[in-house]
Amino acid sequence: MSSHREAPAISQDPVADNTDLYAFVSPDSPDTVTILANYIPLEEPAGGPNFNQFGDDVLYEILIDNDGDGIEDVTYQFRFASQINNPNTFLYNTGPIRSLTDPNWNMRQTYSITKVRGRRRTGHSTELASGLASPPARIGPRSTPDYASLAAAAVHTLPSGEVVFAGQREEAFNVDLGSIFDLGTLRPFQNLHLISTPATGSVDASKGFNVHTIGLQVAKSDLTRDGSAPSNPANARSVIGVWATASRQKALVRDDGNSLGHHAGPWTQVSRLGNPLINEVIIPLGKKDYWNSVYPVDDSQFVQYYNKPELGGLLPVLYPGVFPNLASLSASTASRADLVAILLTGIPSGLIPGFQNFTGTTQADMLRLNMAIPPNTDSPSEFGLLGSDLAGFPNGRRVTDNIVAVELRAIAGATYPLIDSSFAPDGAASLLTDGTSNDVPPLPSFPYIGLPHEGYEHSHD
Repeated sequence: MSSHREAPAISQDPVADNTDLYAFVSPDSPDTVTILANYIPLEEPAGGPNFNQFGDDVLYEILIDNDGDGIEDVTYQFRFASQINNPNTFLYNTGPIRSLTDPNWNMRQTYSITKVRGRRRTGHSTELASGLASPPARIGPRSTPDYASLAAAAVHTLPSGEVVFAGQREEAFNVDLGSIFDLGTLRPFQNLHLISTPATGSVDASKGFNVHTIGLQVAKSDLTRDGSAPSNPANARSVIGVWATASRQKALVRDDGNSLGHHAGPWTQVSRLGNPLINEVIIPLGKKDYWNSVYPVDDSQFVQYYNKPELGGLLPVLYPGVFPNLASLSASTASRADLVAILLTGIPSGLIPGFQNFTGTTQADMLRLNMAIPPNTDSPSEFGLLGSDLAGFPNGRRVTDNIVAVELRAIAGATYPLIDSSFAPDGAASLLTDGTSNDVPPLPSFPYIGLPHEGYEHSHD
C-alpha cells in the first residue's frame, strides 16, 4: 500500500509498479504544482551489486485532465537509458562517486522527457529534454559520501520552465502492512478485534525502504485548459485530475546476447495510480490486473465496489460491537455516494464550506487538485479535509497526508454525513488509524520526499 504489489501481475514486475502519487500546490513556489510519481515498491537499500533503477524498457507517464472528461489533456513521458561505464568489473562503482559524471560510477542512467498535448498516443508531442542525469543509488559513506549534493545536482530546470527529478528517494508512505493484512488488524485497537490480542504500538512496515520517484514541478498556467493562472476556488477551471502510469511494449523476444531482449509493438498500460489504496482495497482480486490496464474514463464499470466497499462490511464483523451504525449502513440498500464523490467525481460545491474539486459527472479515478486553494504552511493537518485542512487529501495529496487513517475513517462512515445528514458515524470511525507515521520528515523544497536510506546503514521497523 498505497499501491505496492497490489495486483497479481504487477507484483511480479516491480520496475513498472506505481506505488504512490502525490499532487499539491508547491508550498515554497505557490504558482506551481508539484507531482510526484513513485515506482518500485519496498526497495531494499542494500540490494547490490545491481541496485534498483528505472526500467529502460518501461514508458513512465504523468497525465493531467483539465476539462473533467477523464481523458488526458497534458502528458509528460519519461524514458530511461542505462550505460555501463566499465563492463569488466562486477562493481556498481570502483571508488567514491563524487559527481554525476564521476568515472568511478559504472552503472548510470539518463532520461528524456516528452510533453504531449491531447491524447498521449496521438496528440502533439514535443521533446523537452534528453540526456538528463539520474543520481546513483545511495550506497554508503564510502561510495556515495555526499549524497545530498549528488541528489541536488540531479534536479534539472528545463528550458520550457519545468523542474524535474528522477531518482531514488526514501519511502514516504507509512503503513503497518503486517498488521492490516493479518485479517484487518489495527494494532492500536487489536484488543477489540474478533481474534483479540493486547493493543500494542504500531510497526511501520515501509520504514527503512526506498522507492524511485519521478518528480515534476510545473506552472499552474501550463496545466489549465485555457492557460490561465487559477485564483478562484469555486471555478471549475481551477480543478485538474492527475494520474500516473507505466506501460510496456506488447512484444518481447529474448535472446542470449541481450538480457532485455528486443521489444516491439504498441505500448500497453500495465500499471496506473490516481487516488491511493483503490486497487489495493476497493477493487476485488479478480479484477485488479484488468483495472491496471483500464483508462480513468472507463471507471464507471467499477462503481459497484465504491458503493458497497468490502471493507465497510468487514469492519463491523472484525470489530464486534464497535461499528453498529456502519453495520446498519452496510446491510442497507444505500449506496456510498460519499465515496463515489470523493474518489470518482470530486466533491461538488455546497458540501464543504469554501471547497470543491468537482470535475463533472464522468466517474474516473484521478487525484483531483483545486489549484486555487493555497498551500497550508501554518497548521497543516495530516488528515486533510477530515482535519479541516482544505489543502490536503482528497484535494490532491501531500507527502505528509496520513492516507491510511483518512481512507479507513471514510470507509468506516465518517464522510457519509456529507450526503445524509441524518447518519451518525460510530465514535470509532473518527479514531481509526494504523498508528504509523513516517520517520523521515519531508524536505522544504522540490522534490520534497526525503533522501533515500543508504545501504550501508539502515533499519526496518
